[in-house]
Amino acid sequence: MTGVLAVLLTLFLPAAAPCLAAAGGVKVLLLGDSLTEGYGVAEDATYAANMERALEAMGRTDVTLRNAGIGGSTSASGLARLRWHLREKPPPSVLVLALGANDGLRGGDTEELKNNLRAVIRLAKENRMRVLLAGMKVPPNYGRDYAARFGAVYTDLAREEKVPLIPFLLEGVAADPALNLPDGIHPNEKGYRIVARTVLRHLLPLLGPAPEKKK
Repeated sequence: MTGVLAVLLTLFLPAAAPCLAAAGGVKVLLLGDSLTEGYGVAEDATYAANMERALEAMGRTDVTLRNAGIGGSTSASGLARLRWHLREKPPPSVLVLALGANDGLRGGDTEELKNNLRAVIRLAKENRMRVLLAGMKVPPNYGRDYAARFGAVYTDLAREEKVPLIPFLLEGVAADPALNLPDGIHPNEKGYRIVARTVLRHLLPLLGPAPEKKK
């Protein structure tokens, strides 16, 4: 985690986000599939767990993360799942939307994927949540045309809905045997440390500055 913190501590934190959880805290919902759930690794090795440790080391005890990854989930599940989490007290104030990988692995329709993700983003906005969209990519064996259309779903949505984008959730991890489980799809513990760094780099600007310590 030393390398991760070295990068994070150099980042500039912008003005505070207006949508914060109760009691001045920020509740972040990580809505995803097995990549978020942490398939094949211990609970304390997921990217969410790595992020929690990094945030704590930075003194961001005001931030809580909710790992809402469910293995096998597709984008079609996103809307209902977000509605369920919005019933929490307090509700989440920031959404990291990391769905679509399973749509791509199944060769799903890209327009349907886009519509599903758009619905989730708009519901989040209606509830005054800040949204971070995590981009996904598909293996090259699906063909260049499909891969291009699939990737464009995320870049187009980010532009159209005016939300920040993680270009690729598995940047620097995908296709590297040293960073993945034997299935070649899911990160191993080392890979998840890199994913955590990637997500945090894009998430920190949505959190606002840490609250001032009481004297």
